Amino acid sequence: MTDLAYLEYLEGFLTDARKAKFLKVLATRTNHFTVAMEDVYQLHNTSAVMRSCEVFGIQQLNVIEEKFGKRIDKEIAMGAQKWVDVNRFESISSCIESLKGKGYQIIATTPHQNDCLLDDFDISKPSALFFGTERHGLSEEVLEQADGFLKIPMVGFTESLNISVSAAIIIQNLMGRLHKSDIAWQLTDEEILEKRLDWARHSIKDIKRIEARYFADRVPE
Repeated sequence: MTDLAYLEYLEGFLTDARKAKFLKVLATRTNHFTVAMEDVYQLHNTSAVMRSCEVFGIQQLNVIEEKFGKRIDKEIAMGAQKWVDVNRFESISSCIESLKGKGYQIIATTPHQNDCLLDDFDISKPSALFFGTERHGLSEEVLEQADGFLKIPMVGFTESLNISVSAAIIIQNLMGRLHKSDIAWQLTDEEILEKRLDWARHSIKDIKRIEARYFADRVPE
């Protein structure tokens, strides 16, 4: 449960325009879809996907880090790391287990004999969209546990797109359709309060000193 007094205190350091911007952006955010990145070798691709999540309104990005680095390229992310929640996992199994536990179906974004074209994808179910490595695509573990397969229709000689480009196309398509639907895709009231608090903290430069002063004033004598 969000501490409303603490939220009001922190938002007192923000301009009215900043607070209004938060509410406007949060009205378009969703947890109905989430994105998962599996051991992407090129770091800038993970950062670029994060930026696409932020731009098109997906709040949660899941990063599996079994093999490669554990950092986000802030220059490519363009500050998106402050506004998107990044959930880190050390194994594919722990990521899938967590997402399924939250009610998501696992959707592998890869050509498959039982795949579905992007425009035909059923957006009504909460879905976790998995993207694989640049060289080898998604692992067998993800493919075996996937509830469905999704692909972008292509008509050229090239059979694949850069992972960050694929993610941007898919996210924009699905989010655009979601916004036009009657599905209850928006964040809950409590989730909005949590993000307002989190974003207020990210927006205040001297947050540690301000927090220390706030909580010190509330310690009983």
